[in-house]
Amino acid sequence: MSKKLVIVESPAKAKTIKKYLGEGYEVVASMGHVRDLPEKTLAVDMKTFAPQYVDMKGKGEVIAKLRDLSKKSDGVLLATDPDREGEAISWHLANILGLDVKDKNRITFNEITKNAVTEGVKNPRPIDLDLVDAQQARRVLDRLVGYKLSPFLWKKVRKGLSAGRVQSVVAGMIVDREREIEAFKPSEYWNVSAFLLKEGGRRPFEAKYYGTDDKKATVSSEAESAELIKELEKAEYAVASVEKSRKLRQPAPPFTTSTLQQDASRKLNFTSKTTMRVAQALYEGVDIKGHGPTGLITYMRTDSLRISEDAVFAVRNYIASAYGEAALPKSPRRYRAKSGAQDAHEAIRPSYVEFTPADVKDSLTAEQYKLYKLIWERFVACQMKPCEYECTTAVITAGRHILRANDQKTVAPGFTVLYVEGTDSEDDETGRLPELTAGEKLVLKNVTGEQKFTQPPSRYNEATLVKAMEENGIGRPSTYVPIISTILARGYVEKEKKNYKATELGNVTTDLMRKCFPDIIDVGFTADMEKKLDSVEEGKNDWSKIVKDFYGPFEKSLENAEDELKGRKFKVKEEESDEKCPNCGKTLVIRVGRFGKFLACPGYPSCRFTKPITLGTGAVCPKCGGDIVEKTSKRGKKFYGCANYPKCNFATWDVPTKDKCPNCGAVLLKKTGRDGKIYCGRECGYTAPLRKRGQKDEKAD
Repeated sequence: MSKKLVIVESPAKAKTIKKYLGEGYEVVASMGHVRDLPEKTLAVDMKTFAPQYVDMKGKGEVIAKLRDLSKKSDGVLLATDPDREGEAISWHLANILGLDVKDKNRITFNEITKNAVTEGVKNPRPIDLDLVDAQQARRVLDRLVGYKLSPFLWKKVRKGLSAGRVQSVVAGMIVDREREIEAFKPSEYWNVSAFLLKEGGRRPFEAKYYGTDDKKATVSSEAESAELIKELEKAEYAVASVEKSRKLRQPAPPFTTSTLQQDASRKLNFTSKTTMRVAQALYEGVDIKGHGPTGLITYMRTDSLRISEDAVFAVRNYIASAYGEAALPKSPRRYRAKSGAQDAHEAIRPSYVEFTPADVKDSLTAEQYKLYKLIWERFVACQMKPCEYECTTAVITAGRHILRANDQKTVAPGFTVLYVEGTDSEDDETGRLPELTAGEKLVLKNVTGEQKFTQPPSRYNEATLVKAMEENGIGRPSTYVPIISTILARGYVEKEKKNYKATELGNVTTDLMRKCFPDIIDVGFTADMEKKLDSVEEGKNDWSKIVKDFYGPFEKSLENAEDELKGRKFKVKEEESDEKCPNCGKTLVIRVGRFGKFLACPGYPSCRFTKPITLGTGAVCPKCGGDIVEKTSKRGKKFYGCANYPKCNFATWDVPTKDKCPNCGAVLLKKTGRDGKIYCGRECGYTAPLRKRGQKDEKAD
């Protein structure tokens, strides 16, 4: 008996869906995209802007298998992800398999649960060609910009550079922030505080200088501070007024892609790339003990704050059961998406709220557990009562001077018993105030003055960069990760600790782009283009017209730039190392390639010497006794190998420690994840559980 063929992107997703559909269905994975534009040619018809797709390299066996299964099946259902990218993959699959795109062979679901999957299968629809066209428009725009601008940059800046339509804007934002920091001139100011006691009291509290006669004043020098302190030390203190008020703090809404990436960065130290990789695994399905493959969260690429009625009902029942009816607000909270949001899917939430983080912990890797716990707690908290707190402000007189003391205490914790949203800056902490009454005399203990300087704007970190991209309308939920990854890989920015910093290459390239292609690197222009792509998705605009309207002025700008800068070259000052070239004796410089930084001879092309930059680990190679260093694979993945390569071929994906094997003295390696352990690098047989040794989980890349 023939079966219906269901095609998804990944084996994990196929395994989870197969569990729900049963024997009448064959569920297979396409392993992502099967067709794309070829790498080495433009592949865009310059009259119609039609893309010329080819089967992707290495996908021959997958395509042949899908064609064979399709012929034998009792119909095909395309179940790729519910977004533009997923719709495009389904469209490509339909073309490869000879399916009619107008037939109802496309199914989608926001979460991989039995109800959602079976409901999706019952309600197939035709492929949404508006979604496909929106994706094609983005792909063609990016291809045109990349293929036309990159050769220009090779000639004017450095061979091997590449330019991107959206990446150039984000790199420009980081360049601008760095220049703001460099141009910033700090201003001096002083914080003056009096530490006071109630009469007969033992615990002093802090009152901060505010001004005189209820007019706010700034103390801007040491001399002013010293003079003020002298006056305050002689003054008599009294409480002028005490104001108390009750305030409510509402819980944060459930996660969108952007806010998930931000909070995972702040709280878990995850990069956006790590967050989305782990979220994808949680969405597609994880083997849960006693339940088999289970999709734990809803679709993770979304800008919506909607929650389904079933999910609201389930979470309110859970809160009532776990925390009591008193923890529930009278009615469910409804959240509105920001203006301009696509609002195509629900917010990110647990697929089954009854699967608590503690319940599934033993079935998840450390990264999966941390992210699931974050998503689960935020979702549950968003339907709990607000936190109620009491604010107290005391105005205190000291002669002609005014000081203020503040306090805040929680009256009812509400949702904060479970979750508190992360922030990009530390909140001011308030000290405990004693009970004060107007007219009450106070006793001075001491007065202090602390010199401060105004601070420049902070560099973007993972969380603040994603937030800025979202607020400026740059990119969409599915594009944040590739944009950041690209500007790092191209060497336009670099990471310094947790912050992004523009490189000299980024500065030079941004200035050149601003001079010659002001629209391409303009935040407003790029945000407007995103809106136009959204209008294609909504069926309100023709994608080829949008591309044509963009390309005409762009081509003219390119011609003008070629003429204006003919014969001119922009030099990027290269950072010198402390090493000499062994071939010609010149000082090696640091350059950025496809796989990160490396040392190169500045005498290129007459001298072609290069050398990788390696980071030592402090561990000793178990084979030859050399240093174990951090390396990068051809696919950009981190691994560890012997510095004496190729004489010694020791290499491992696991993290070397500085500890030695108690049996043979070789280096101990640390394997993280669900089956984490410590084991001997010489494979003498020694192993130890990771947790028993008290080792912490490795931070995400």
